[in-house]
Amino acid sequence: MRRATLLVTVAAVAAAGLLAGTWYSTTRATDVFADCRSASVAGGTGAIGGPFTLVDQDGRTVTQDDVFTRPSLVYFGYTYCPDVCPLDAARNAEAVDLLTERGYDVQPVFITIDPERDTPEVLKAFAGYMHPDMIGLTGTPDQVRAASQAYKTYYSRRETDDPDNYLMDHSVFTYLVLPEHGFVDFFRGAPSYGGEGVEADEVAQRTACYLDAA
Repeated sequence: MRRATLLVTVAAVAAAGLLAGTWYSTTRATDVFADCRSASVAGGTGAIGGPFTLVDQDGRTVTQDDVFTRPSLVYFGYTYCPDVCPLDAARNAEAVDLLTERGYDVQPVFITIDPERDTPEVLKAFAGYMHPDMIGLTGTPDQVRAASQAYKTYYSRRETDDPDNYLMDHSVFTYLVLPEHGFVDFFRGAPSYGGEGVEADEVAQRTACYLDAA
């Protein structure tokens, strides 16, 4: 598991480079979210995020307009993940509950990077376990790849002799998406095995800042 965590960390660093390449400094006068950001978004909200067509946990074909009717914490992972995905999904669920206690309406969204195994039925069980409001999304490999590319995420299937038992290397970012603004910021993964990471309270506090500013 330590090796898997190391590889995921390396993948996260590589993905961070992709994200960093889309960010630059903007003036506070033109950015209503300047006080909430840990950095500034390149090109407003257009550099990260975009249209997608996927399938939800109930088997319905949906687009980004169907999904992002509420502020959303969006994570790309897979249900067979042995470590970081359940930690990050649980962290996001906890952040949503903290926000609910403070009067904010936010939903967690889990987009699989493993559509071969993560069927709508599998995602429904996973999402229901993590949070009653969590939306699970899958699709064809091409649909999932398109959504991943829109959000500048990284994933790769690890080679194995067993076609049904394999791991996925992937980035571990959570994206904050607002209905009227699209993507506005991202959060790094939750703390794991005593390492550094972003706690649920920080996710909730920064998300609340964006919702107040919007």
